[in-house]
Amino acid sequence: MSTSAQLFERLRQALPMLRAPWAGSGRQAGVLVALTDEENPRVLLGRRALHLPLHPGEIAFPGGKREVHDAGPWDTALREAFEEVACPPEAVCPLGELPPLLTRSGYTIHPCVAIIPASLTLRADPGEVAELILPRLDCFTNPAGWHVRYMNEPTSGQALPVPHFRLPHDTVWGTSARALLLLVNLGLQAELDVSAFKENLE
Repeated sequence: MSTSAQLFERLRQALPMLRAPWAGSGRQAGVLVALTDEENPRVLLGRRALHLPLHPGEIAFPGGKREVHDAGPWDTALREAFEEVACPPEAVCPLGELPPLLTRSGYTIHPCVAIIPASLTLRADPGEVAELILPRLDCFTNPAGWHVRYMNEPTSGQALPVPHFRLPHDTVWGTSARALLLLVNLGLQAELDVSAFKENLE
């Protein structure tokens, strides 16, 4: 079995595939965590446009907030991925769902993990995405790239470690970094531990 086949099979085994409908209220969002179908899979990320009100310029997965016509997180993630990066829903092969993640801005993010063809032509919508970034997933297994910064949790005020990963020309923060950390620990058996990351005081 190839490396990528092992990765995809581990994720299928480890991640639930609930396809649950949206429930409850509050700020909710779905994001597509797309891995390319090739020997060394890449992960689809994009830099958010600088004019956006939330997290401008940050590196993130395609996705966005729940809309009234979205049946569930997968519908939101697929709709937004098509709008933001021209990823057609029919090209997406679902693998499973990472646990929901809470952002500092109060959104509950539902990461939907899937495979996309490596040859798929993607195109960033400049109104939402400044540029596409497709690093190899295995680069996130490098412990030297991971750091933490302690930030106060918005509701409790407790200082919590916020992991982030330094790419050659940028840094992945927030829920995107947390999702990637979960992904490489599950799929690539990276065994990364947040408590071992060096603190970033910059």
